[in-house]
Parts: sequence; structure tokens; C-alpha cells
Amino acid sequence: MERITFSITYEMHDRLKKIAAKDGKSMASVIREALAAEAYEYRLRPRSLGIGSSGTKDTARQAGETRPEPRSWR
Repeated sequence: MERITFSITYEMHDRLKKIAAKDGKSMASVIREALAAEAYEYRLRPRSLGIGSSGTKDTARQAGETRPEPRSWR
């Protein structure tokens, strides 16, 4: 098990003490359970989503209505 140190407010400390006492657990186990629940729920989002977004929802309609000027081949 890895040790870490972090700061919490006095109010949070009191709440954790009450939860631990009510459940008959240590504060450390209450914190571990809360962190585990959050960590296992977290899912990384694919970074490729929206990478080709044009910013408009009607891109296909716009492309069908507007015709580009043909470029000169010379």
C-alpha cells in the first residue's frame, strides 16, 4: 500500500470521524473506500472525439447548397 498526505478542512475531518465511528471503521478505511468508488467509476474519454468537428450541425446541407468556384488548371 502507498502512503500519501493531503489536507482537508476541519469540517471534513469531523464528518469523516463521525462516519468512521458510526460504521465502526477507521478514518483511513472510510477515505480509501470513497476514493476507490470514485477511481473505479472514472473512465477516460477518447481524445479523438470531436477532432474533426466543423462547429456546425448542418455541414452536409451547406455543402450541398454552395458550390465552390472551380480553380483554373493553368
